[in-house]
Amino acid sequence: MRKLKIAIIIVLTGTGVGFIGFGDTAAIETGGVAKITISRDAEPNLTSVSINQLGVMTASWYGPHFHGKETANGELYNQMALTAAHKSLPFGTILQVTNLKNGKSVVVRINDRGPYIDGRDLDLSKGTATALGMLGRGVIKVKVEELGLSQNIRPVNTLN
Repeated sequence: MRKLKIAIIIVLTGTGVGFIGFGDTAAIETGGVAKITISRDAEPNLTSVSINQLGVMTASWYGPHFHGKETANGELYNQMALTAAHKSLPFGTILQVTNLKNGKSVVVRINDRGPYIDGRDLDLSKGTATALGMLGRGVIKVKVEELGLSQNIRPVNTLN
């Protein structure tokens, strides 16, 4: 009987455990829920996460006009990916962003620079804005936490 191996990253959130894949996940396709990748060939790993509180920030979103264009880190912008722009956080930084009005939360990756409007701290992709329920509002206050993935990775049991 073949063994099925599951490769996931477990992220502890304020409401429980979430499963995160950091690819080009489109929030619109999954209703804002990140996908779990299942592979017969991948080695499963469990990764612990540290949380660094960055505080409350003002967030806006950007999308259609920039879709398919190059971001500051060189990748093509996908308006439905779970990504964000910040003026100084390093590219690849993983953030958990929570809408303070409705409690919806999403994990994003910094891949661009901005916003370039005074008083704004984060520019979120349209997919992120959809997951947070902020498309109509345009600009909202969000709680921002940096998620640090540890290098202490240990194998977990496989399923039969």
